[in-house]
Amino acid sequence: MELNVWLTLLLATIAISVSPGAGAVVSMNYGIKYGLKKSYAAIFGLQAGLLIQTFVVVIGLGALIAKSVMLFNIIKWIGVVYLIYLGLSKIFEKVETIDEEEHLKAYSAKRAFISATLINLTNPKATVFLVAFIPQFLNPEYSLWIQFGIICLTLCVIDIFVMTGYSSMASKLKFLIKDVKAMKVQNRITGSFLILAAIFMSTTKRA
Repeated sequence: MELNVWLTLLLATIAISVSPGAGAVVSMNYGIKYGLKKSYAAIFGLQAGLLIQTFVVVIGLGALIAKSVMLFNIIKWIGVVYLIYLGLSKIFEKVETIDEEEHLKAYSAKRAFISATLINLTNPKATVFLVAFIPQFLNPEYSLWIQFGIICLTLCVIDIFVMTGYSSMASKLKFLIKDVKAMKVQNRITGSFLILAAIFMSTTKRA
């Protein structure tokens, strides 16, 4: 991949990653509740979902999803339902004051990783986007697999940095978890944004 092509890819990737979405909401939620360090399980989960989606595009299923109305809609509505479930769970989550040690004990890196992976994995809009996005940076004169590797690495590294930024900013407000009223507000905001993301996902149409 030529340098000017990669620089274009880099700028496009930054713009895409910075755009607020479900991933940003998840990163900020873990940042404010558990701090930056513990939010990395969710952040890497998001990357796992992104890598799987990119691999799907590589082997051609992405194009199939983009062309098959039924398959596209099945994946889309699984993602919509999952985001709504997460959003409602946050909104109606029972809130009570607990000390920080007990709060951190409730944290599960495995659950954070799996949940975040599913959020990216069940977003067909991202898959369809990758189908349209990736070919723009491919040169048939070079190894396709090396180019795919460069694209995957660029996407994930940039997204890790951006999600770290979102989580870091949110972690500055970590003191809010000691206040029940503030926790309820935070949960409702997080839940509302997840539901909003689901609504936007539900409007996605096959390209």
